[in-house]
Amino acid sequence: MGLDGAWAIAWMRGSAAVVAEHRVELITLDRDIGDGDHGENLDRGFSAILPKLDEQPADATPADILKLAATTLISTVGGASGPLYGTALLKASIAVAGQEDLDADAVVALLTAARDGIVLRGKAEVGDKTMIDAWTPAVDAASSAAAGGESPARVLAAAADAAWGGAAATEPLVARKGRASYLGERAVGHRDPGAQSTSYLLQAAAAAAGEGAA
Repeated sequence: MGLDGAWAIAWMRGSAAVVAEHRVELITLDRDIGDGDHGENLDRGFSAILPKLDEQPADATPADILKLAATTLISTVGGASGPLYGTALLKASIAVAGQEDLDADAVVALLTAARDGIVLRGKAEVGDKTMIDAWTPAVDAASSAAAGGESPARVLAAAADAAWGGAAATEPLVARKGRASYLGERAVGHRDPGAQSTSYLLQAAAAAAGEGAA
């Protein structure tokens, strides 16, 4: 069974909830190696999306919802997270435009486009201690799950699991991008806040599809 507009709405609602739940944690992670505003900014952005979801027509597609979320984040969130996540969701919406129900391959295309949008915007690579260290394992895991014949929901669950592992793997890294790069070796031992928030957002996507991260 594919994932429709109702899934995308549930994903955005779940994202708002998980960001609110972990707002202080994300602020603390960002305070350690950045500006300290990551959790606050994301919470403000996803909270702004919520009332707009109630206004969407019953036939809204996943692309419609993702585009709505993207433009809202870009217009309401300061710092780096708004443009990065906004670009990710906008590119994702383009990748699945015109599709009412997303199959496993479409989910992979969505995640890949989101990751590539962040790379394009932030110029980061795996190992730079950024959200890309969560997104790329997620895309790889999703691709493998889809190739193995898994359902869209299980593809998302695989992505969420891999993103969590990728976020944890940022702790021993020396940052090469963003404000954290100014700290040099002092950033070692701290988890990247963008990678952590990525894992939470992908957990929300999997939960909305009926599959929590294993």
